[in-house]
This record gives sequence, structure tokens and C-alpha cells, in this order.
Amino acid sequence: MFQQTARTTPRRLPERATYDVALVHAVLDEAYVCHLGYVADGEPRVLPTLHARVGDTLYLHGSTGSRALLAARDGGLPVCVTVTLIDGLVLARSQFHHSVNYRSVVVHGTARLVADEAERARAFTALVDKVAPGRAADSRPPDRKESAQTAVLALPLAEVSAKVRTGGVNDDPEDLDLPHWAGVVPLKLTRGQPEPADALGVPLPDYLRAQQDSWHRPARLAGRHVVLEPLDHPHAPALFAALDDEAVWTHLTSARPASVAEMAQLVAAALADPDRVPFVQLEAATGRVIGSTSYYSANAHSRSIAIGHTMLGRPWWRTGVNTESKLLLMAHAFDTLGALRVEWHTDIRNARSQAAIERLGVQREGVLRAHRRRPDGSQRDTVLYSMIAGEWPAARERLTGALAARSA
Repeated sequence: MFQQTARTTPRRLPERATYDVALVHAVLDEAYVCHLGYVADGEPRVLPTLHARVGDTLYLHGSTGSRALLAARDGGLPVCVTVTLIDGLVLARSQFHHSVNYRSVVVHGTARLVADEAERARAFTALVDKVAPGRAADSRPPDRKESAQTAVLALPLAEVSAKVRTGGVNDDPEDLDLPHWAGVVPLKLTRGQPEPADALGVPLPDYLRAQQDSWHRPARLAGRHVVLEPLDHPHAPALFAALDDEAVWTHLTSARPASVAEMAQLVAAALADPDRVPFVQLEAATGRVIGSTSYYSANAHSRSIAIGHTMLGRPWWRTGVNTESKLLLMAHAFDTLGALRVEWHTDIRNARSQAAIERLGVQREGVLRAHRRRPDGSQRDTVLYSMIAGEWPAARERLTGALAARSA
């Protein structure tokens, strides 16, 4: 519990107030922006800024030239800091009872300017990791000049209150029969797919990847001939070079890219597709990019997954790379994910692909008519293949033996 004072006791709807430490910490930790209120030269000021909590201290980021930081040099600065998270829009039958579900925190106190270098370093680390946990260790720390331009305020979390509204509509009884929709529209802040800077040659770090279940989380799968790694934006130039052959694209659902930029667009689309887990294929001996493949249509409930979107450079056709790639993906699906069914889909006109899939020992189940649109606008009939868990052990033994014989 925090110190309850006249400043932390709300006059309106006091029943929504709480002084629970865990709730206050959770709101401060979840929010990215706070508003810093103070008085300068007799006038009220409110500034949006970044914050981070370390224990019972709230650190606020600012410029050494700002009025708030200058005023805090002499004995500290009386401030009021607020944070609000909106969880939903409450639509009532009457306009008067429209509201929002929210969690808010108000902190009163005297902020001090942080001068101790060790404390400043801890505050900077907390502020950077607030943006992305793990980022402080994966970025250059400020140099002397940058540090001199940046100031940090420390505000003790002592005089604090939170206010929360949850639940649904509070319409008056006489309004319940009105012919107007009423309810709550939930709101949630979510991270999108990271967009890399131009000319970036660094793969996406794990701490920026979306938290996914095991069925949608890319893994590194290594074999004797090929290694499958999560596809990333920096792979686009090498992938374009490996696949720059019309024969590779003859029966694919994407048109052949004419440039690295167009290949980058295909990579970006694959990464943005929530239904797809894309991999880049690397030659095991050299690490050279030789193609791409994917899982898609993963369903953890039915324990099924599909393998496809495979593009392999022509020099690696009939080398065992494709077979080993499929073997790695099938092993991960059946042995790690616990899949009961794995599917393949291919263009009915693609005889080479059908033959390659059938060599895996899968079953042809039928044809899905007018299933997908080809790049030329025509509708594709798709041949559907599958393997179920009971068929996997024999297929694994046969394919492993075939690869061993090829390598001998």
C-alpha cells in the first residue's frame, strides 16, 4: 500500500481508487508514455515523456535544456506524473453513460535530478529496455556528448494512487428497452511486424520477435546438406541471386521478382503473413543461401500443419537438398510439435513437384478445384497430399536411408 494523502484521494468516484502496489507497478510498467506536470515561471506545464520504473523509483527521461530539468537542479521539482491505459470503449444506450474502461496512476512528489553516474547508467538501461527488453545490451550506449545532453529525473513512488474502471454498461433502468446497441469495444496495444532500416544486414533479434506458440515459432533445423533458419529481410539479395531463374517460378503462386527490391517485397509479405512460418535454406557446407520453404496453415488444436512455398535454386535440384529439407520439416512437425497430419499442396500442372512430393511416401488425397489464383490470373487446381503420424516412422527410416546412400 502507498501513502494515502489528500492529493491521492479522488473526490469523484472514490470507489474506483486503489493503492495496491502490484497494480500500480503493472500499469507503470505496461505504459510507454507518461505526462509530467509541473509549474515553471508561474505557469502550468505538462510534457509527455518516456519513463521506466526501477523498484520504488520512477525515472523520467528529458533534455538537459528543458525547463523541468533546469528547475529540478535546485532542491528538486514538485511534479505530478500521470499514466493512463485505455482497455475498452463503453457504449451505453444513453450518451451520458458512455465511458471507457481504463487503468490510471497518479504520482505526486518532488523529482530530483540524477547526478550519480552509476544511477544514471541504471536509469538509461531501464529506459532503453522499456522500449524493448534486451535492447540495452544490443545497442551502443551514449557517448560523453550524448550523455551530457540527456538528463534523468528520479521520482520516489510514495504518494501514489491508481484508479480503475472495468466491466460493462451502466445504463439507467428506464433506458434498457431503448433500441440502441450497447456494450464494450475492447482496445489493446500490440506490436506489429518490425520494419528494418535501409541497408540493414543484421537479422531480427529474438527479443523483437512476436511471442508465438510453438506451432508458429520459427526454429533452426540443421541437416548434413541443408540448414533451415528463420527467413529475415537481410536474406533478400542472396535469395534473389539464388532463385533468379525462370524455371524456379514456373508453377509458383508468386510472379518471378525482377529485382532485389521485388524479392524484398516477397520476403516482407512472407514475414507479415500470420499463417506462415518461413525459412531460408542454406547450403550446410558453405552457409550460402539456396532457397526458401515454409510451414503454413498450422493448427495446434487439430495438430495439423502444411509444408510448402518451396523455392530452390536450380543448381540444387536433384541433390538431396529438397528431400533433406522436407525430412527436417517433417521431423520437427511430427517429433517436436506432435503433429498428427502434415499436408502438401501443389499445382496440378507441376509434374516435377508432384513427383518430388510422392517420393516422400505421402498419400495423394485428391484435387482441390479452382483452389488458388496463379500470377497470370488463371485459377489453379491444387493436388492435395498428406502424411499422418502413423505413417511417419517408416517414411523417416526410408528417407534417412536414402539420404545416407546418396552421401556415401
